[in-house]
This record gives sequence, C-alpha cells and structure tokens, in this order.
Amino acid sequence: MVEPDTNERAWSRFLSVVEALRGENGCPWDKEQTYESLTRYVLEEANELVSAAMEKDVAKLKEELGDLLLEVGLYCQIAKERGDFLPTDVLQGITEKLVRRHPHVFGDETLKTPDQVKERWAEIKRGEPGRYRKEHSLMDEVQKGLPALMQAEKQQALAAEVGFDWDSPEPVFVKVEEELREVREAARKGDPDEIRSEIGDLLYACVNLARKLGVNAETSLLGTIDKFSARFRRMEEELRSRGLDMKEQGLEYLDSLWEQAKSREK
Repeated sequence: MVEPDTNERAWSRFLSVVEALRGENGCPWDKEQTYESLTRYVLEEANELVSAAMEKDVAKLKEELGDLLLEVGLYCQIAKERGDFLPTDVLQGITEKLVRRHPHVFGDETLKTPDQVKERWAEIKRGEPGRYRKEHSLMDEVQKGLPALMQAEKQQALAAEVGFDWDSPEPVFVKVEEELREVREAARKGDPDEIRSEIGDLLYACVNLARKLGVNAETSLLGTIDKFSARFRRMEEELRSRGLDMKEQGLEYLDSLWEQAKSREK
C-alpha cells in the first residue's frame, strides 16, 4: 500500500507540472486551452480508457487513466487561474459526496444489495439542495452528454423505478420483433424520415431488451465492434498471404473467409 505522503507528493508534483505547462514559459498548446476546447479531449481519453478496460490491458489502462487525469488537471488549473475553484475544492467535493451517498458505509444504515444501494443513491441525490427544480421530471436526470445507447438505458431504468416497465424480457422480444416489422414497412415505403424514426425505435427496443436481460447495451455493442474488427483483420491477413486484393473478391468468397476467421475464435 502506498503511503499517504507519497500520494500527496505525487498529486502535488502532477499539479505543479500542469501549472508549469500553462505558465509564462509553458506549452503554447496547453496555454490556449479553455473549458470548452478541452471537452473533445475528455471524450477521446474517456473512450480510450473504456477501450483499454474492455481489452483488459492493464498497462494501457494505467496509461489511459493518466491521460484522462491530465484533462482533469488542466480543468483544475484553468479554474484556479479564473478564480472559479481550486483543485482541493474538487477533491473535497467528491469526498464529501461519496461519504454522503454511502450512509451504509459511513453511517448507520444497512444496505445489502447493489439494487438497494442504487435506489438509496438516487434518493439521496434527488434530495440534495439545488440539484433539481422543485417539480423536476425523472427525465431531467438523463445527462445529454452520454452516448445515445446509454441515454436510452438511463431513461428506461428511471422509468422502471416508478413501475413503468415490463415484468420480464418476453414482452420486449415481442416489441423488438414489432419494431423490426415497422422498419421493413418504412423501408418499403422509402420515406427517409419514417425509416430514421423506425430505426430509432428498433434500437431503443434493443437497448430495453439488453437491460431486461441484465447486460449493458453500450459495452455489448463495443464488444461486437471489437469482435468484427478482429475477424476483419484476420480476413485481411489471409488475403495478403495469398496476394489477393479484397476489392476484387466476391462476397461469397469473403463470407467464407469471415467464417474461417470466426471459427478460429472457438
């Protein structure tokens, strides 16, 4: 276990390096960053962190955590320069929030299951002064900055909290089949707006099905994207070894290579 003073020295050195980057003799790129300009880099680094976690690459995970921390450090330094808040305010804020929202750890409450913890967390959050307007909608709790699949899952989970949810996955299977038929009908009509709307409904129903089956739609899709990439790379390697150009091969032949790549996974 790392000693507390070692943690403090590491954190202090990190902040001093970030401060130097934005100082008089610092880096031109870092010096020109703003709250707004950093948003794209926060998203990029967060996505790279997710990728490392999905790959279970510990070395990469450590590196990506550091990269994301750099964005946090830059935000803290910009805030300090503007007089908005200090890095210690950020640490104190999250520490107090964690203590406040874990009364079963730091208080005398008893919560034994993850579902109980999530329900109590949401209850405490909603009771915090200034978080929501007096007559707020549950839909206000869905952050617009989340990826679309995650927004859909959050909406559905919030609706389920008040009983607006099916009791089992079976009706959701039916709903997915219904939405797929409506996509086919919209495609037959050829109306782009209707097709777009029905595709959205189908995706929303698929997210609901994933939730009812106990899996996360976002990470499920990320896993499939990685799986497709790995199989496609094997196809490319096979074609290169045979001196063939993928563009010149027919779909039937490419499908056979795909099945070969797929069979290697087993």
